[in-house]
Amino acid sequence: MIRVMIVDDEILLRTCMQRILECEPDIEVPVVCDGRDVLEAVDTHRPDVVLLDLRMPDVDGLTALERIRSRPAPPAVAILTTFLTDEDIAAALRSGAAGFLMKDATPQELAHVVRVLAAGGTVLSAAAARIVVDGYLDTGLRHGERDPRLDTLTEREHEVLELLAEGLTNADIGRRLLLSASTTKEHVSTILTKLGLTNRVQAAVVAHRAAAARRRPPAALAEAR
Repeated sequence: MIRVMIVDDEILLRTCMQRILECEPDIEVPVVCDGRDVLEAVDTHRPDVVLLDLRMPDVDGLTALERIRSRPAPPAVAILTTFLTDEDIAAALRSGAAGFLMKDATPQELAHVVRVLAAGGTVLSAAAARIVVDGYLDTGLRHGERDPRLDTLTEREHEVLELLAEGLTNADIGRRLLLSASTTKEHVSTILTKLGLTNRVQAAVVAHRAAAARRRPPAALAEAR
């Protein structure tokens, strides 16, 4: 059973989300709270996944995220918000967020995010993906330019990176590529090291940006220069 904690200052919203998730056979929501009680609730209920509002009046969401991630064996955290900026995403990713979910997400999307994060995967909403592809990870590259760090990856590592960008867990990647769990984990670790990254979400961002650069016509790139 996946244990989920919802942290939001809007009582109606967090109650609705709780009821939606508790309709799923593999998910339970032992606690919902606002930002003031977040650390005590994490320590008491030991959730697998935390859905965390980014903007709360009493406790800043980013501050709460840093505190949650500093705990021993911390839960996966998805940022829950009504709108995103590139600054929000950059700060949240650097603080350890594993995903982003817009508050207008469907019940199916909500349950999907919970399951992916609980399995060790990452999730970028469509809105978040557009922003990170355009602005996150300042590498000094012009928009649409290929990241030279990608040339250090082997063919197999490129395959693993593309699946990371889909939000797949190590187990899913291993099954897709017929790799053992230890080999998949080693590939992921090597990719992060070669690209100079600290987590899977950043790797997914690099992959998204690389895909966007491949899709961009050469003439458009030349014009941007």
